[in-house]
Amino acid sequence: MKAATPQLTRPVFVFFVSFVSLSSGAAGGRQQVPAFRTSVDLVNLSVTVTDRKGGLVGDLTADDFEIYEEGKKQTIRYFAPGDPEAPNQPEMHLGLLLDVSESMGEDLSFTKTASIKFLNMLTDAVDITLVDFDTEVRTARYGQKEFARVIERIRQQKARGSTALYDAIGTYLDGAASQDGRKIMLVYTDGGDTRSSILWHELLDLLKASDVTLYAIGQLEHQSASTKLQQRMTIQQMADVTGGQAFFPTSVKELDRVYEKVLAEIRAQYTLGYQSTNEKTDGAWRKVEVKAVRKDLRVRARRGYFAAYKKQP
Repeated sequence: MKAATPQLTRPVFVFFVSFVSLSSGAAGGRQQVPAFRTSVDLVNLSVTVTDRKGGLVGDLTADDFEIYEEGKKQTIRYFAPGDPEAPNQPEMHLGLLLDVSESMGEDLSFTKTASIKFLNMLTDAVDITLVDFDTEVRTARYGQKEFARVIERIRQQKARGSTALYDAIGTYLDGAASQDGRKIMLVYTDGGDTRSSILWHELLDLLKASDVTLYAIGQLEHQSASTKLQQRMTIQQMADVTGGQAFFPTSVKELDRVYEKVLAEIRAQYTLGYQSTNEKTDGAWRKVEVKAVRKDLRVRARRGYFAAYKKQP
């Protein structure tokens, strides 16, 4: 697989937002999960289950889950555990987003070390989409065999320009929409945005409409006290809306613990799919709740999706 030529992209507003598409990558070979897009019938959910002590639970079956859409129970049509060695496991695609804007200057060395460390630990993804952003957004997709090229591109990063965080996430989401399987986005940022065309509420809609799980590594140690709390809330909300998590390590030494938690969660994550009993194509937000049959378990997943939209005659 050849890496996509890095692209400078700016968003174009169409529905929520549409972007210049990335070239599609990905190898075949294993059974794939149909991806959630605006016109498919199957709604896919990535689900994390923990016990009361916060320990991950990875030995459940489809019968251990219930899905409700707007309060109505749905029938689970697809089920896969997170174990990469399990049969019929959906392919995993990784998006790595690096904030290299001037505001990250003091943290850029940490970001580069952290991202390379993570890539060395996660080898399950069939491809890696690298998005580095400052005033502009640059994207390229690499296969696992091109790992050295990814590392070299990360090492060459220098802090400069403003911060187009929302545009970068939106650009990645648009490219990920063409991929089938599980999609994990790892974002390194301080949470500030000074440049994007996308507004905050539009970004939340894009995240809700996607089937990507977002994990964020927030670098806030060199931010002012007046902005640190707001930026922490921004990063946390982006992760929460996708069923992911946000972490705020203060040193490289903390990364091992953070990455162990992220990797364990990714590998213990279930994929559940169902066909909605609501056949309306009104584009409305539909609230979804995933429950574990066992009452001692806690479930984390995205909280809904936007239905397909078709203009009525």
